[in-house]
Amino acid sequence: PEGEPEGKGKEPVTLPRPGHADLAGVMKYGLDDVRDALERASARHTAGIVAAGAVAKALIGVIGIEVEGRVVTEQLEERIDEARGERDTVGGVVEVRVRGVPPGLGSYATKEDRLDARLAWTLMGTQAVKGVEIGEGFALSAKRGSEAHDEILRDEHGYYRETNHAGGIEAGVSNGEEIVVRAAMKPLPTLMRPLRSADLATGEPAEALVERSDVAAVEALAVVAEACVAFEVARAARDKFGGDALQDFVAAHRAYVERIPWSVRT
Repeated sequence: PEGEPEGKGKEPVTLPRPGHADLAGVMKYGLDDVRDALERASARHTAGIVAAGAVAKALIGVIGIEVEGRVVTEQLEERIDEARGERDTVGGVVEVRVRGVPPGLGSYATKEDRLDARLAWTLMGTQAVKGVEIGEGFALSAKRGSEAHDEILRDEHGYYRETNHAGGIEAGVSNGEEIVVRAAMKPLPTLMRPLRSADLATGEPAEALVERSDVAAVEALAVVAEACVAFEVARAARDKFGGDALQDFVAAHRAYVERIPWSVRT
């Protein structure tokens, strides 16, 4: 069957799947074979991102910044088991938290340098992600200003907040609190019980392509999202502290943290 190792790629695929790059890719580039689009759009490309993210985590770890991604969808295993029994797929939400980020990473001057914009960009560019929020995100739209913003307090250790509705970023700049970002993943588009489609070769109604696929990839997204966020935080830290040698990078960070009234809180 299509999708098995011995048959994959031998015959043109003409049955685009709703929710995938199949049809849009074929029309955009004038292709005859859906596989030319679906292979290039595959999430396998995130392997390189995870590798780069590991290097980024090592770099910012030297200056005390920690990044952790996890699944936050409740009862995901039960949902997966139920969907598998019905030959369906499910999505979910992952969350990435970044601790130890000092105030001042990012910029409020240009959208290209805003830290929240960078995080949203890198996560929205990940396969199957359909939404990103930072802090309380969309829920803030239902609150009043007196409820939505994190009051500024100061003690002998410096400035801090008792709440973190903003998710550690204000006006595109880290504010010294924990950075919290979430990404919503849609259900995977390859279904064992295929949706309606149209055959590109004949134009006739048909069922979408069926090949081997996971029921969910939310756990994998948590790993990829962690890498994406780590890379962008490292890039922002590199922009701020500069240096073409690790010791200079570390020294610049140390001097900056000593200058500002802020310290990491546990």
